[in-house]
Amino acid sequence: MALVATFTSIYAAFPDGGKRLNTEALGAALLLFVISMFAIGFWAQRRIQGVEDYLIAGRKLPLSLSTATLFATWFGAGTLLTATDEVRNEGLRAAALEPIGAGLCLVAAGLFFARRLWGMMLITLPDFYRQRFGVRAEIVASLIMVPGYFGWIAAQFVALAGILDLFWHIPLTEGVWMVAAVGTGYTLLGGMWSVTLTDAVQLVFIVLGLIVLALTVLSALAGVAGIGAGLERLVTEVPAEKLTLIPTDDLAAFVGWLSVLAIGVLGNIPGQDLSQRIFASRSAGIAKSACLIAGFAYVSIGMIPVLTGLAANLLDLPEDGGRATLLALAGTLMSPVFGIIFVLAVTAAVLSTIDSAILAPSSVLSNNIFTKLWPERSPLGMSRWATLGVALMSLAVAYLGQDAYELLESAYAIGMVGLFIPLAIGLHARRGDEIAALASMVVGILVWGLHLALGWEYFAGRLLEPVELPQELAATLLAWVAYEAVAALRAPSGRREAQSRTRPARSSPATMRE
Repeated sequence: MALVATFTSIYAAFPDGGKRLNTEALGAALLLFVISMFAIGFWAQRRIQGVEDYLIAGRKLPLSLSTATLFATWFGAGTLLTATDEVRNEGLRAAALEPIGAGLCLVAAGLFFARRLWGMMLITLPDFYRQRFGVRAEIVASLIMVPGYFGWIAAQFVALAGILDLFWHIPLTEGVWMVAAVGTGYTLLGGMWSVTLTDAVQLVFIVLGLIVLALTVLSALAGVAGIGAGLERLVTEVPAEKLTLIPTDDLAAFVGWLSVLAIGVLGNIPGQDLSQRIFASRSAGIAKSACLIAGFAYVSIGMIPVLTGLAANLLDLPEDGGRATLLALAGTLMSPVFGIIFVLAVTAAVLSTIDSAILAPSSVLSNNIFTKLWPERSPLGMSRWATLGVALMSLAVAYLGQDAYELLESAYAIGMVGLFIPLAIGLHARRGDEIAALASMVVGILVWGLHLALGWEYFAGRLLEPVELPQELAATLLAWVAYEAVAALRAPSGRREAQSRTRPARSSPATMRE
């Protein structure tokens, strides 16, 4: 089977094969970095007394750690590598998914979801579907949620394996499982505590590496004229069409752009990785503030690699650099010391996504599936086995072969089309019809899956031409229609009973305290 091809042309990123960097020094730095991650994992293991400590850090995260782990989890290969290449080729409009959509997802979660979800005292997001709709909704939501992470994790595995291939000529087939072993290893040790504490350290490297990159690129654009001149050149010399963020000149292009933005904003809200950090926060106020701060920071800092992608065309980087624009910039412009810092930043960004993305679906598997199948087993033990199982499944996906950006986008879409409507209605409306929720989930997934299988990018194969409604947006709208239609058919006899049975309890003032 063909390995994911995202980084097959990665050697072109460093025209001399990376020899400008001292590979021995870089190897020592990476080894020290990995050792430090495992050291944190071993220390975090001492804080694990039960399953809540492992899955949601005992609900003890302060604002600083909650914000850091949210930001670091979001900031992975999708923003640093693949989205930057898309912007280089298509212009700013390609930033709709990453970083704009993903960052606004955190803001929306903070404004409309964090407080209410935290107040329900949940461990996983499928717990919400059980409380609000019933056990069947919990199971279906779990089965929808878990597979959506495999492609996302696989994309991160391949991204980091490309670094090993570039500098040490480790074949991608071997590098992928080495990356998986590292990311899974320290996550197994301390669960959410490991993930949170390593995320905080990794965030420092991410921000430092991006600052170094931005200064290096702007200096290269400006020459001796200063960084300000570099910004001016970026604005004046990049073609106007590539500086257009929102395509308003064409209705079909605008609808397509809006759909991608909606996938980014809505798709991750019904995600376990986001809700896990909300549940792990010390209070509802901290959960809300962490989402808002991380969201605004994500959009702001995420624009650094996006803008450097635009600058790449002004710096005459070779087009055959393929999907390694940022690595090409680092290899061409950076000094050896700064190059090492940047490679560490890429490593930190990808690992921070890997550990969080592995823990999220494993939490759902252990808490919402395995405990029902084997109630006599230790919940903490099942959580660790689930973590290992998710890593192995993601490793298998990495060897199946698809484009990393498509894998990432599909992962977003699964949550949007299958889970967002029941979550939004169940959390904010005074009703909770289980049959309607199940209908919404099934319709959304079936419509989306059918289009995916047929290769139709637009609803019903461009049935609405020339508007061409993207299939993810159509599937979500039909999921909403399915919920409302089934709920209406079951009213009024069944609705009152369903409301009284599934309406979430109001949080006490003590529970919601800041």
